[in-house]
Amino acid sequence: MAVIVVTAVVLVVTGALVAYDAITVGRQHRSEALLQSTRHQTAQVRRAQAADRRAITEATATLDARAAAERQTAAETVGARQRVADASQAIGYDSLDIAALSTCLSGVSSAVTASSSGDLQGAVDAITSVSSECRALDGTGAGLSYPFDFPDPFVLDVGGEYYAFATNSAAGNIQIIRSSDLSDWTTVGDALPHLPRWAHPGDTWGPSVLERGGTWVLYYTAEFGSTGVQCLSSAVATQPEGPYIDNSAWPIECQAALGGSIDPSPYVATDGTAYLTWKSQGANGQPPTLWAQQLTPAGTALVPGNPTSLLTPGQSWQGGTVEGPDMVLSGGQYLLFYSANAWQTADYAIGVADCDGPLGPCTQRSGPPLVASQAGLSGPGGPSVFTDATGNLWVAFHAWLPGRVGPPNSRDLFLRPLTIVGGTVSVGP
Repeated sequence: MAVIVVTAVVLVVTGALVAYDAITVGRQHRSEALLQSTRHQTAQVRRAQAADRRAITEATATLDARAAAERQTAAETVGARQRVADASQAIGYDSLDIAALSTCLSGVSSAVTASSSGDLQGAVDAITSVSSECRALDGTGAGLSYPFDFPDPFVLDVGGEYYAFATNSAAGNIQIIRSSDLSDWTTVGDALPHLPRWAHPGDTWGPSVLERGGTWVLYYTAEFGSTGVQCLSSAVATQPEGPYIDNSAWPIECQAALGGSIDPSPYVATDGTAYLTWKSQGANGQPPTLWAQQLTPAGTALVPGNPTSLLTPGQSWQGGTVEGPDMVLSGGQYLLFYSANAWQTADYAIGVADCDGPLGPCTQRSGPPLVASQAGLSGPGGPSVFTDATGNLWVAFHAWLPGRVGPPNSRDLFLRPLTIVGGTVSVGP
């Protein structure tokens, strides 16, 4: 009987322990499930917070870019007004084209009104529509072609239709204008409406374009996120005016250890191979340097390997800086056009070097620069050499107007005829 009682007690205790263990395990499972759910919710919250931070960063960058565009538009309208005032002082009223003056003033006034109301595209359109009339008031004969801010120009001839690209301004990330006569230009819009996720908005410049197999490739400079490092990228389009699309995850070149990379410009060798030349800003003992490297057949990336150094500053007029390269193949000869000195000063100028091949080596020419400050323009730079529909060579470049050098003044587009004979390079009026 005692044994039965003990056995019963043992069974009861054992059952209680089993029940207790089941309850404990159940509670533990619920606790783990709750913990897992909490972790999942926490992860969701963190992802939402990260998305909010990215949205805030992008919104802030967009607002900064918009503010910069508004400042640039205001600067352009001020420059146009000043040009009108200068024309009124320099030209006698008996010879002043009153109709051109009235049209220019009307367009500037419309641009100011549009800008004040936040309509940046309307401001750009208004000021562009009177470019011919405002240009006519210049009267210097220095080659002024587009009398509004258009820095780092690149001109592309497509069957007698000319497209000019330039650094970001009120018109968008990459400005683009079009002409059929290299004289009267109309605004096309923004060639690069959207930037890749890695690029910081409002800091895109130095564009150039190359056609490869029916696809148009746009090269440009952008800042890598919030690092401030300048990098090179490429975008593609099915027509020369764009829109160009860049879905890249990374830039094609940065050279962060050398201060960053800017001013990309493509060229094609005698055998049809495409190359890209650009500038590194200079750092860690390496001066500002012009580089070159072969492009892939599609033109959207560099072939594996290291770039080749083409040119470093070595003459006093260069002020320790060379940039804005443009390699030109003329009559079997490779010529490297470039800018030098401080871009925001009247000392900025254009030079040319002789190169043995598409990857150099290149030799600087002694003597003064090819194009420097002169009557009607100050601080010329950003050369872009192209051939028109009739086979004539031209060089496009930007320059300040005398007496209005440095930001926030505009760098207008100039075109000059270019002659290359037996190695002698000359720029006409």
